[in-house]
Amino acid sequence: MRLFPILAAIVVSALVYVFIFQRDTLTGEETAVASTAEGSAEAAQTTGDANAPEAVGVVAIHSVARAIDSAVVLRGQTEADREVELRAETSGQVISDPLRKGSFVEEGQLLCSLDPAAREATLAEAQARLLEAKSRIPEAEARVDEARARLEEAKINDNAAAKLSEGGFASETRVASTKAAVSAAMAGVETARSGLEATKSGIQSAEASVVAAEKEIERLSIRAPFAGLLESDTAELGSLLQPGALCATVIQLDPVMLVGFVPETEVNRVNMGARAGGRLATGDQIEGMVTFLSRAADPETRTFRVEIQVPNPDLILRDGQTAEIIIAADGTNAHLLPQSSLTLNNEGAMGVRIITEEQTAQFVAVTLLRDTPTGVWLAGLPEKADVIIIGQEFVIDGVRVAPTFQEIGQ
Repeated sequence: MRLFPILAAIVVSALVYVFIFQRDTLTGEETAVASTAEGSAEAAQTTGDANAPEAVGVVAIHSVARAIDSAVVLRGQTEADREVELRAETSGQVISDPLRKGSFVEEGQLLCSLDPAAREATLAEAQARLLEAKSRIPEAEARVDEARARLEEAKINDNAAAKLSEGGFASETRVASTKAAVSAAMAGVETARSGLEATKSGIQSAEASVVAAEKEIERLSIRAPFAGLLESDTAELGSLLQPGALCATVIQLDPVMLVGFVPETEVNRVNMGARAGGRLATGDQIEGMVTFLSRAADPETRTFRVEIQVPNPDLILRDGQTAEIIIAADGTNAHLLPQSSLTLNNEGAMGVRIITEEQTAQFVAVTLLRDTPTGVWLAGLPEKADVIIIGQEFVIDGVRVAPTFQEIGQ
């Protein structure tokens, strides 16, 4: 019964010895085959240039430039063409019934009327002073004429006295007296003229008072400067308005303005008079024309304000509605590539790496035209280009590549 375990142990020991200590003999054939394969590989390598670097495997696509509609797409909103806050220029109590917000008003329509109080009496007083000042003009002119007549008479007497004195018929005292009379007459003329000028100045002062009183009465009536809609109620009846107090706010919505901000990379593609359109959040589509493009950029966003005038005769469009704006621009050729193909060079310029005819990598700077769900449209590449989309970060200019091409969209 003990003989079988002993024989089993001997057999196992023999097998272990063979597999461990005689392994080289058993695997000699496989070693020879492996040596032959290694020798073939070494022979294959020795047939090439021993100093040539190995090509880097990359994934690329064959890209061809296509013409795209390079319309400028913006986000913006609608704005009233004109908006004004009408405020009182003088103090007074409102004596007109209020107009409610949302009402349409015509140009020149009365919005707020203030109590004139004593202003009409002030105007009447100023007009009376003006009439009085004007009535003094004939008297002042008569005094001037009288002074001139006296001057002429004095000159005649002086001339006669001088001739009589030459013949010995008049004394020196008489000659001196006539000369003094001439001087006095000349002074009288100047006095009369001064009186006339003072009268004229009084007329001008009275006229200024009349104009001021009339202007003060005009300020009692606050009227709409243009046709539009009331954005707020007019001042309530009986309320007291001080200078600067709000009477009403009027907005003009025909035409309405579409306002957006163009980035500095696309501002040169927007032209005055270009056709433009917009899609509102409600789904309505509107069309208009570019009427303004700012020459100064916003200091914070570095964007330029653009305004598009849109007809709104039915006043359907409102102030402050969000809109997607599309401005027509000249078309251009561009490549549609995956966004992952973009990279930066050592100077920080954005671009892609393409494969040259010598099967080497080369960096090409590009301009981003538009970002879409299917990729980015890029300008700056040749008409046809093999663009590396995977592995571009592991190669630099001049490095040999072994590309694997795939179709766009894979």
